Amino acid sequence: MPRTRDAQATRRDILNVSVEEFAEKGLSGARIDEIAARTNTSKRMIYYYFGNKEGLYIAVLELVYEIQRGLESNFDYSQLPPEAAMRKLVGHSFDHHLNSPNFIRIVMDENLHRARHVKQSRKIRALNVSIIDMLREIVARGAREGVFRSDIDIVDLHLTISALCFHYIGNRHTFSSIFPIDMTAPAAIARRREIIIQAVVDSLLTRP
Repeated sequence: MPRTRDAQATRRDILNVSVEEFAEKGLSGARIDEIAARTNTSKRMIYYYFGNKEGLYIAVLELVYEIQRGLESNFDYSQLPPEAAMRKLVGHSFDHHLNSPNFIRIVMDENLHRARHVKQSRKIRALNVSIIDMLREIVARGAREGVFRSDIDIVDLHLTISALCFHYIGNRHTFSSIFPIDMTAPAAIARRREIIIQAVVDSLLTRP
């Protein structure tokens, strides 16, 4: 068995390269031989750590979700007024999606597999508890202060935020080809970011 420090470094290196390989080629197109060559290891070593190709793919899914949720939890929204906190959280979510193209590609690929591998991971389900808790806390404060409606479904809210952010980043190349809009331009990105923030906040506000 490899020494612990070397084993951790080797495993981390395999995972980092595998994220790129699976993001670029998907589960079906990715090759263990290529990952082994790029990490200066062997197929046998990769199978030692992860069992098989699907085991490696699940570990990659867990890593990209862990990074995504970790970025969101780096911010303290509790000191901000509810509306300002929600605006900041949605903006951060958009930024994380924008700056995580590998996350977008890998999640899109996993949806082609009908989430077969996500369903095998308890870790991914546990990781997503944090964002639900943050949203619940902000919405609850807003409801107590009379700013937000009290009938908000938190999972629906999370779905709305994810859908708006994910769709723009995941489909910007096709949209830019179909419509006369450069969705990769900084001005277009900033405009869409603000539109998404406003749309989410407007859906939460109490009405006179």
